[in-house]
Amino acid sequence: GRIGGHGSERSSVLDSGIVCAVDVGTGSARAGILDGTGRMLGRAEQPIAMNRPKPDHAEHDSEDIWAAVCAAVRAARQNAGVAAGAVAGISFDATCSLVVRDRQGGQLGVSPGGEARWDTLVWLDHRALAEADECTASRHRVLDYIGGVMSPEMETPKLMWLKRNLPPVWARAGHLFDLADFLTWKASGSSARSQCTLTAKWTYLAHEEPGWQRDFFAMVGLDDLFEHASLPERASPVGADLGPLTAAAAAALGLGESCRVGAGLIDAYAGALGVLGGFAGEPGDIGRHLALIAGTSSCVMAMSAEPQPFAGVWGPYFGAALPDLWLSEGGQSATGALLDHIIRWHGAGGEPDAAMHDRIARRVMELRAAEGADFARRLHVLPDFHGNRSPLADPHALGVISGLTLDSSFDSLCALYWRTAVAIALGLRHVLEALNDNGYLIDTLHVTGGHTRNPLLMELYADATGCAVVEPLADEAVLLGTAMVAATAAGLHPGLAAACTAMQQGGRRREPDPDAGRRFDRDYRIFLEMHRQRRTLDAIA
Repeated sequence: GRIGGHGSERSSVLDSGIVCAVDVGTGSARAGILDGTGRMLGRAEQPIAMNRPKPDHAEHDSEDIWAAVCAAVRAARQNAGVAAGAVAGISFDATCSLVVRDRQGGQLGVSPGGEARWDTLVWLDHRALAEADECTASRHRVLDYIGGVMSPEMETPKLMWLKRNLPPVWARAGHLFDLADFLTWKASGSSARSQCTLTAKWTYLAHEEPGWQRDFFAMVGLDDLFEHASLPERASPVGADLGPLTAAAAAALGLGESCRVGAGLIDAYAGALGVLGGFAGEPGDIGRHLALIAGTSSCVMAMSAEPQPFAGVWGPYFGAALPDLWLSEGGQSATGALLDHIIRWHGAGGEPDAAMHDRIARRVMELRAAEGADFARRLHVLPDFHGNRSPLADPHALGVISGLTLDSSFDSLCALYWRTAVAIALGLRHVLEALNDNGYLIDTLHVTGGHTRNPLLMELYADATGCAVVEPLADEAVLLGTAMVAATAAGLHPGLAAACTAMQQGGRRREPDPDAGRRFDRDYRIFLEMHRQRRTLDAIA
């Protein structure tokens, strides 16, 4: 990449081998300062605001996000005890939220309320369901690389909604960003876009020339997209050096102006790099490993040397994480959020904070010890309360609970929580079967995110799927993946694959219990039957 600043200053920064990783999730911005071996030196977190003006609407203020990022980076560097000028590279991962700016870079509101500060459609905003269905109905071949079905969580339907419902905003739009690309723009001034964001969320075909299929946008009424979005003709590979921090960004972040900015990625893809990057040197073997990035929702990612397209799983995306590898992405729309919902919903529940989850998990362990395999065995849950992302690709799917009684005690909440956790694990098994029926040979799950703190889910992920489960020793795999990207941009390693191999942290392994597995085979048969019965009921209704 290009070298900024004075030569001696630049070489001393490289010698330090220190990078900054920023992860912008749904509710907070987190920053980590890491060294060139992937060791975390300091971290910090700042909340970000969300506006929910209507059901299925969710909005961020991108200036609030940037302020939170800057505060988190300053605090993380302070916690790490490193000098501002010692950080050689920075990169960002973020949710696949859509930031809308005018031609001068000013904020444009996307809220029906009209307030300009709410300029970002959050990834989980489902206001564009009808537009997503129209994209699917187009049958355009870009759908072959997103599992055949357009999700309302991708950017094209959100852009269609914006143009139709807020035409004055569309007319003024001059920059349309995936959130990770907005952050690299704020940091470097570069309007380059990441191959990860464009390939995974904007129907860009990174393996083709040209990558943009303009006839698709014309089909869905976005023939003027390129007049409003400042999109480049070619995407930048993950970890590409986008230049140094601008003076304003360096001051706001509390870093030096020689710090390089790396083309970023979507948060779950950073998690995939953090847990699977260690296999970057083994492209033939990487297909046995699945990354499970599990928090509010769950994302599963598998990589392969050859494309393996099929319905119900997003991708295959070329170079969306590691160069020259294809990535397939599945997911469950509500997992941690579903357990929270069950707690709020039940009469014996309340606020689903960490203490409540811990209390329930402890009581579930006691009830299972007392009642054995019979505990809550007639209670069954279909976990599609927020649609089914994979493998059915049905955003209209609904949740089902079978086996309720009049019991409203705390123990009945524990039983429902346990069986909901079982359903989440069986939903993952459903995704795994789809992957393995289409050419993968997955036998090992690498789990990162909030679910690693839930002992019930970690046990179930092994026993209900029959896979070995590896919990990374790096408890911040998403930040680690983004640090690998920052280190690549800074030139600390010869390329992204080399950075991943050098910085990976290993993990703890749990083998599945075959006796428990046989019981979950029965539960899985019931799970599939519940899917069949729901289809039948929907057909009658």
